[in-house]
Amino acid sequence: MASRPNPSARRFPARRGGARSNTRGQLLETAGEVFAERGVDATTGLEISQRANVNAAAINYYFGGMEGLYEAVLGEAVRRMPRLETLSALVAQNPDARVQLRAVIALAAGVITGPPDHAWIVRLLMREVVSPSAAFDRLILQAEGLPKVRLFGSIVAQIMDLPVDHPAVALGCICVLAPCQVMLIGQATLLERAFPDLDLSPVGAPSLVERLTTFALAGLDGIARTAKG
Repeated sequence: MASRPNPSARRFPARRGGARSNTRGQLLETAGEVFAERGVDATTGLEISQRANVNAAAINYYFGGMEGLYEAVLGEAVRRMPRLETLSALVAQNPDARVQLRAVIALAAGVITGPPDHAWIVRLLMREVVSPSAAFDRLILQAEGLPKVRLFGSIVAQIMDLPVDHPAVALGCICVLAPCQVMLIGQATLLERAFPDLDLSPVGAPSLVERLTTFALAGLDGIARTAKG
């Protein structure tokens, strides 16, 4: 007796890899935008599939459900951010900690002035920082977050000429990262309306790097002087 055909198999017949990849990629991009706007708890699979203009069963087919889709989107967001290997390579290229700091700030400026259609990546990751999901520790904190913080802390400690575990070094890290975080969280259009002379386009990236680096180094020098009495 012949078995009954699987309905999901009819929806998604065998296709060339490119078509499968395009559908999956469209789902990832659209879901990232929706998750960033609304948060994972306020998002439905139907909303994502309609905005992506794909079959409503595509989420289950490609990701096994909403939980799998969210983890895939979160992993994609982490993948598109500057990786730990990139930061480590920059540090290895120059022994001068001040040059290293400038290189790290340049990476951040590249994200800040990057394509606006990728803005969902930063917003989604900021949502995770404020309200972590079950995947936060595994996909973000342990895999990339903590190692990056430790590497950055070692750079700051060298600049301040203090032990890496000194409380002033932690304060220095926060003071350097805070301006970048404000610009990452705030949408470029909002910041440019509030500050018309602020250029957050790729053309303005070199100037942004210069000013952020100058601000950071002056702040670190000041905090270090206070800490040393």
